[in-house]
Amino acid sequence: MAAHGVLSQNRLIGVVVPVGALRGSESTGVGEFLDLIEFAGLCAGIGAGLIQILPVNDTGYESSPYSALTAFALHPLYLRLSALEEAPSFAGDIKELGKRFDREIRFPYYQVLRAKMELLRRIYAAAGPSIEKDAETGALGDWIRDNPWVKSYAVFRRLKESNGEWSWKEWPRYRQPDSREIDALWQDPAVRGEHLFWAWLQKALDGQFSRAAKAIRDMGILLEGDLPILMNEDSCDVWSNPDIFRLDLSAGAPPDMYSPAGQNWGFPIYNWEAQARNDYRWWKDRLKMAARYYDAYRIDHVLGFFRIWASSRADHSSALGRYIPYVPVTREDLEELGFDQGRIRWLSRPHVPGGEIWEGIRNHWGGAGSPAETAAEAERCFALALNRIDSEDLWLFKDHIQGEKDISALGLLPAAEKTLIQAWHNRLFYEYTEGTYFPVWYYRHSRAYASLSEKERTALETMLDERRRESEAIWEKEGEKLLSILAASSSMLPCAEDLGAVPGCVPRVLSKLKILGLRVIRWFRRWDQEGQPYIPFGEYPELSVCTPAVHDSSTLREWWDTEADQESFAGFIGVPSLPRIYNPGTAKIILKHAAAAVSRFRVFQIQDLLHLSRSWYAADPASERINVPGTANEFNWTYRLPVSIGELRKDSVFVQNARELADIKAEKKK
Repeated sequence: MAAHGVLSQNRLIGVVVPVGALRGSESTGVGEFLDLIEFAGLCAGIGAGLIQILPVNDTGYESSPYSALTAFALHPLYLRLSALEEAPSFAGDIKELGKRFDREIRFPYYQVLRAKMELLRRIYAAAGPSIEKDAETGALGDWIRDNPWVKSYAVFRRLKESNGEWSWKEWPRYRQPDSREIDALWQDPAVRGEHLFWAWLQKALDGQFSRAAKAIRDMGILLEGDLPILMNEDSCDVWSNPDIFRLDLSAGAPPDMYSPAGQNWGFPIYNWEAQARNDYRWWKDRLKMAARYYDAYRIDHVLGFFRIWASSRADHSSALGRYIPYVPVTREDLEELGFDQGRIRWLSRPHVPGGEIWEGIRNHWGGAGSPAETAAEAERCFALALNRIDSEDLWLFKDHIQGEKDISALGLLPAAEKTLIQAWHNRLFYEYTEGTYFPVWYYRHSRAYASLSEKERTALETMLDERRRESEAIWEKEGEKLLSILAASSSMLPCAEDLGAVPGCVPRVLSKLKILGLRVIRWFRRWDQEGQPYIPFGEYPELSVCTPAVHDSSTLREWWDTEADQESFAGFIGVPSLPRIYNPGTAKIILKHAAAAVSRFRVFQIQDLLHLSRSWYAADPASERINVPGTANEFNWTYRLPVSIGELRKDSVFVQNARELADIKAEKKK
């Protein structure tokens, strides 16, 4: 593949685009795999040597591409119906479907998917006998044998559909089948046609995506895919392989300035010990599948291969999460520091002053509640959630309260629920197994920490620093082992999304394994220095991907107009006169400086490149975003090009300005 050829070693300009965003000459309401061929022609015309796409696995009726039903099956949304050999008699229906949605500014995900699936069902029904014969003695049968994962996927999709699309955990039957049961379900003659529908569909998707990937490669352009590290709990992979996941824990991110209670993604974490026992077969099969199409791949949240932030399934947030792996604090450690059993309980269990409950409810109500209402709700908190300690006005949570979800289930008013959850978080340590502790993220703000003497704090901080150093050594060893296995399992070039609070071991391992890290210009700064200066483009690592924006951020235009410290950035690139209102001139200057980064790949979202031409500015820059994290709506993940790919190719201003980026030499280190 091209990933091990000359191209992967060159400095390249890349374009990032979601497949669904493409407007091809034959697409129907949403971008399709075969539209990538036409888009690659546009990229070749502007000198781009790389196309990066978002994940394209089947997510069902969940629009986020990072919430897949499987790591193997492709999304039916991206299938070109008119290219199916069984579709000629449905040409009018396909054309009508396209007319229904082609004028939409953003593609209506649910409506397009439903319409496509309904038409696919009709096409399949009309060709049913020939497809069944093909599964017995023809190409479909060969494809199924070469893709054994499709059997469990087809059974899962049929069961999910017959159970109203509910999570498998809510199904009345087949919640935890073994491989023999799944195989028996696949072979059930009563539902054979249903299973073959999903297999037929996946074979068609595989054929179209493979055709597009080959065409892109033949043009000398790298195709980079995106592999989310985690799997949706409600996925075929978790359902059929529960042993390689830990379903008792939920992955996420620790608290920060943007998410004070952390992020709880709801995805299970991996059971790496179980994965090791079968030689990481699931991951290796996943990479083998991806290598059919991609020359390079982006490892989403690469930190998860070093350590993952995990929370109890009893919590909504991840405020009481912990790193896995981590060298724990033990009861014996705390006893050595001089803490007896009573004080260890004080450090690890929330002790709640009664007055805090009253005050919290009053504050959350903002004075809207009467004294009688406050008193009544406070008394409900005490009765339902708390036990008094002797005769003191000090309370512990009842034993049945094991997490935030238990508090939410009490049916209290929002003010009381919020007060109790805040009290639940107020501890120095979280005891996750008996006698084993992890320091709560905001432990220095806890009531227990405030009660310690200066000597006790110093001793405790010294011990926690030691645990962090010991843990980071484990993270480095774990990350290098897992990423080495991945890198050796495929010819694809690995790139890593290494954003966030990155421990020092991560860049060391990525550099050692020749894995490209991600450098987002607005966040690549010397945060520990006065003024938090931007890092010069000449100092970017060669083994990196430089970009001004990502799918979860604002576009470069929106950032400049509403978020950027314009004076600081203009000074950084040495253009004090940079226009304060974003226009093609601003875009050209900023993108040219970004293109001068030493990074091997300099990639730009298609929206940011389109701003090189005055023709493609949306009235509201926020409307050009792909996703707004922390929100769930029909806007996210439905971005579309403003016009067809063919129209963009006719825009000589856009083509010329974009083409100039490919000719820019790397900035020299000063």
